Amino acid sequence: MKYIIPILLSILSALPALAQHKVGGTITDNHHHPLAGANIYLEGTFDGATSAEDGTFSFTTDATGKQTLLISQLGFQKDSLQIQIEKTPVHIQIILKESINKLNAVTISAGSFSISDKSKNTVLSPLDIVTTAGAAADPMAALRTLPGAQQVPNQTGLFIQGGTGEETKAFIDGMEVLHPFYSATPQIGSRGRFNPFLFSGTLFSSGGYSAQYGGAMSAAVILTSNDLPQQSSATLGVSSVVLSGGIDQLSKNKKASYGGDISYVNLWPYFQLVSQKQDWSLPPYDLNADANFRIKTSPTGILKFYGYADFNKLQLGYPGVDHPNSNDMFSDKNANGYTNMTYQESLGKNKDWRLYVGTAYNTNTDWIKTGYQPKGESPVLDTIKEYTQLSEGKFMLTHPIGVLSDIRFGLSYQYETDNTTYSPADTTVSAGYTFKNNLYDNYTAAFAETDLYFTPKFVTRIGVRGEYSSMLNKYDLAPRLSLAYKLGEATQLSAAWGDFYEKPDNQYLLFHPDVGFMKAQHYILTFQHISQEYTWHVDLFYKKYYSLLKTVPDTSTTGSGYARGIEFFWRDRKTIKNGDYWISYTYLDTKRNYLNYPYEVQPPFASKNTLNVVYKQFIPSIMTNLSGTYTFAGGKPYYNPNNPENKFMSDRTPPLSTLSLSAAYLIKGKKTFTVLVFSVNNVLGSNQVYDYQFSPDGSERMAITAPAKRFYFVGAFFSFGIDRSQDVINNNL
Repeated sequence: MKYIIPILLSILSALPALAQHKVGGTITDNHHHPLAGANIYLEGTFDGATSAEDGTFSFTTDATGKQTLLISQLGFQKDSLQIQIEKTPVHIQIILKESINKLNAVTISAGSFSISDKSKNTVLSPLDIVTTAGAAADPMAALRTLPGAQQVPNQTGLFIQGGTGEETKAFIDGMEVLHPFYSATPQIGSRGRFNPFLFSGTLFSSGGYSAQYGGAMSAAVILTSNDLPQQSSATLGVSSVVLSGGIDQLSKNKKASYGGDISYVNLWPYFQLVSQKQDWSLPPYDLNADANFRIKTSPTGILKFYGYADFNKLQLGYPGVDHPNSNDMFSDKNANGYTNMTYQESLGKNKDWRLYVGTAYNTNTDWIKTGYQPKGESPVLDTIKEYTQLSEGKFMLTHPIGVLSDIRFGLSYQYETDNTTYSPADTTVSAGYTFKNNLYDNYTAAFAETDLYFTPKFVTRIGVRGEYSSMLNKYDLAPRLSLAYKLGEATQLSAAWGDFYEKPDNQYLLFHPDVGFMKAQHYILTFQHISQEYTWHVDLFYKKYYSLLKTVPDTSTTGSGYARGIEFFWRDRKTIKNGDYWISYTYLDTKRNYLNYPYEVQPPFASKNTLNVVYKQFIPSIMTNLSGTYTFAGGKPYYNPNNPENKFMSDRTPPLSTLSLSAAYLIKGKKTFTVLVFSVNNVLGSNQVYDYQFSPDGSERMAITAPAKRFYFVGAFFSFGIDRSQDVINNNL
């Protein structure tokens, strides 16, 4: 009897084990690679297991009948299976699909650099721009330290991969900016009009860009304005060349904000201290004001407005060789305005349609007097007044296809006018005679584009853009294709091909509005790695130019050209403690036959070799950021009238080589943040020859050089209500 009770207890304790059933199997990805560490369990129970290194798993359960098996693994989509548990063991094979999300998926990047403090493709942030020596807080100047950009200090615009300055366009929130640079001055390049802190992102695309954008044959700068600020703030700036102040006010409910800035620039005091090559009878002065507001109309909708007005004036004389015993003269009074309003909202029952509506208005007026002044006599000046306007409207709808893919399509319309009055000073022309030319163009475009993700590692973008110009009375159709494949966690390979069209510059269309579109065809292959510590970017590119503008023997679009080369970018934020540097190099082989060229030659704005080295060192103990920028550009062709035609553009300028340094000292107060800045451009004072000018008979030659050996900048900038010191620290650590 004493043995019966223990035996019964043993039998009873074994009954649950006898009732348990075994569930097991293997788990792999869709490439049949085993997945370790996946969680597999029955819904509503604690019965489950974790997969082993070989992807196998096994567990027991007392559940029976129809059950739901739940499977999860980091980086993969969750899954569930219906299984039937009976007396026999259950063995299943599970295949998990990779998780598809915007953070780890491949992105289109051929020919593009994203400049933003939020994008995973960040290369330069707004703080990078303002702390880059030599950039002078100008985003356009900072872009010239990236590969593909040419160094052309004596001309206005961004010259990219063999294209002219007019072949790069700028867009704010999808709308074109007609005059992104200040008006051109002879022999002096103008800076861009944009404040980097007004924009959350800047996409610099040297080719292969989206079908949403047109009118840019070589490159596009696509800026995205800020949304609502996190808090209200105010700024004040005092420097050797500018006084500025601004506010950014957030509403109490944090659903709206408004802001504005005003600045006054006057270079007269600076020119009294630092002598210039030019004789400035009226040094440049500028009055600028901008305003913005943003309204969160719903959880998914936002209305944004941005606009600025600018007025500037200058007058100078400078050495010339066109007329004996005289100086060339130039003056300009410029008024410029730009407004931009966009609205974005999610529509539909499931909020899966994304609506974009935008409108913009550009206006620019230049009152120019140009000519020469013989010594001891009155100046002989031509007068030019050019008034341009550009009105634009744009509509776009975007709809997702699955988790990542989407399709978008839209329309845009531009109405442009250019009214130019020219009054020559030539005494052979009857007194008071003027030439008047008016240009009007209705430019309409329709586009459709889709980003198709075959896997999270492979995406293709297929787009097409159709355009019509009423002035040219011509259509074009521009297909575009991009591919990207993710090679590793932070590395990918991209390729792009497409057609890009552009109208010739207005100065030629005013007299010959019947010419056609100019065209470029892009082929780009990009290798890219972007992580928190390192960035490298290699581009192989080939661009074929068709229908370029010719002025000899007759004005037509019969020119041609090409640009090909390789670009390299390397950025390292890890190797040197609190240090950050990047190196960009471009090899460019380009020729074009346009304007009055007799045949295809390397144009005067292109260097075969361009190198930029930017280094920044942050010293936390004294809250100081030191920066240096070294730039090298090989010699560029120039026209020598003494050469025969078969040696057209065969001479070369000396190479450009500059070193710029800057220091920024941060002072953190209780409710203020102050930055003291000192910078010197071309600190070594190296001689910079940009081009040569010849007398009409070719007997005299004059070098076109920088206005001064060096440019000095000293300033103090104050922020109230917002502490940007941590942004600076995070940007450098």
